[in-house]
Amino acid sequence: MSRSAAPYHHGNLAEALETAARELLERHSAAELSLREVARQAGVSHNAPYHHYGDRASLLKSLAARSMAELVEAQQRAADAGGDTRGRLLAVGLAYVEYAVEHTHAFALIYDPEVCVPGDPSSSMAELIDANHALLAELVAELWPQADEAGQAAHAAALWSTVHGLAQLVTAGHLPREAVAPALATLSASAPA
Repeated sequence: MSRSAAPYHHGNLAEALETAARELLERHSAAELSLREVARQAGVSHNAPYHHYGDRASLLKSLAARSMAELVEAQQRAADAGGDTRGRLLAVGLAYVEYAVEHTHAFALIYDPEVCVPGDPSSSMAELIDANHALLAELVAELWPQADEAGQAAHAAALWSTVHGLAQLVTAGHLPREAVAPALATLSASAPA
């Protein structure tokens, strides 16, 4: 019997499907993922994903939230590693870009506007977005305590867009990976001591 003909009953179907999808996402873009291929990778019947997700879009939303959780955790670990605020800012930026480089398709899925609709994310994604923004806001408030709320928001937007731009340039092959640390160090050095 082929793996795809296996019954859909599974001890933890959702986890098995997400793990299988995440493994596929390491090698293929989200556009290339099908529920049939995810089922095959998980070793369950081709109908099994429909019992939990209903459709491909639901699986992608769940997968995007899982990927965002990984990205937030990577940045939080970097921030928790210690050092002064500028050093922590540099570490968070590096963690962001490294995640994008190491998990290019997962990173792209996080920011896919058809999966995570701007201004209308799923509740699980909204919590993760808030956690990510809170981490950056904390660092910005430490670096620019004299700035009012609007000023701090502007600093946060400038930092995020710069780091995200670096991630996009590196993953697209327009900037070498080795250029990231010096670029972020320059950015970090421009912050007040």
